[in-house]
Amino acid sequence: MRSKHSNELTLAIIFIGIFVLMSILSPDKFLSGNNIKTMMFQMPEFGLMAIAMMIAVLTGGINLSITTGAALSSIVCAFILSSEFSQNNNALGIVLGLIACMAVAVICGVINGYVVAYIGVAAMLVTLGSKTLFEGLGLAFTKGGSISGFPEAYSFLGNGSVLGIPFPIILYIVVIIVSYLLIERSAWGTEVYMVGCNEIATRFSGINTKKTLLKVYIYSGVMSGLASILISSRYNSAKTDYGSSYMMQAVTAVVLGGTSISGGHGTVAGTVLAVAIVQVISTGLNILGVNRYIINIITGGILIVVLALRYITKVMEDNRKIKERAAATAK
Repeated sequence: MRSKHSNELTLAIIFIGIFVLMSILSPDKFLSGNNIKTMMFQMPEFGLMAIAMMIAVLTGGINLSITTGAALSSIVCAFILSSEFSQNNNALGIVLGLIACMAVAVICGVINGYVVAYIGVAAMLVTLGSKTLFEGLGLAFTKGGSISGFPEAYSFLGNGSVLGIPFPIILYIVVIIVSYLLIERSAWGTEVYMVGCNEIATRFSGINTKKTLLKVYIYSGVMSGLASILISSRYNSAKTDYGSSYMMQAVTAVVLGGTSISGGHGTVAGTVLAVAIVQVISTGLNILGVNRYIINIITGGILIVVLALRYITKVMEDNRKIKERAAATAK
């Protein structure tokens, strides 16, 4: 518990340090109200994708289809929103579009979860395959183009504000609280951690690990579905490659946030703080005029360095424990 809180404290210090650094390098642009507001509109999309990735990684798996599943969900939603029915019945059309979006997101989660849990295929292989499947379906539906012409009210979800606070950040905060309660304070959340630590032992302890895993990938799908709503609303259109960069960024945030890539360890707070760090770095470098591809290189470099440091730390900790046991046995 102590190490968990120390990790979050370290991330908070890093976030403050990077925020201050970017503020010094470009005070007029970075600290402008417009830029802060823009980050508050963008970060929830990224954060929801990161939570979708985190819960899969907690079980020792991964979900490489979060962005293409989100795109497919938004495309199905877009067909309804751009239909003549929605143009004549805005409120009902939006409600039906949102229901369809979340239904597709859940179906994507069920497909991943069922194959991983009940058939037993490795999560990386399953979600790599479903990533291609969802992307292919999206391209087939849109012919590679975008779908637009949504009711004006729909744009509120991704661009609107409540009492001056961007609606996406309000939704994001609600999801963070719900995710914390479900993952870290519920019986199901305990099962998720147990599966990540040792799936076989958890199964023999009487827990239905297959059902637990299925729920994990459904929840992951729901999170990416919510992200897709914000993305399509912000752009006022839907396309297969919208949000595609979030997949790599989500993995980076999850690992940086302290979630073990082998499963069993990690916190929602750590992931949220890591999302904020990556968002500030990305926005700050963009303001400083750094090429977008260089930003991707930096993101990939951060991921490699963090993974390497975590591995080295784990090896050193294991060696220390072995020496302690040897010393205790010698006595």
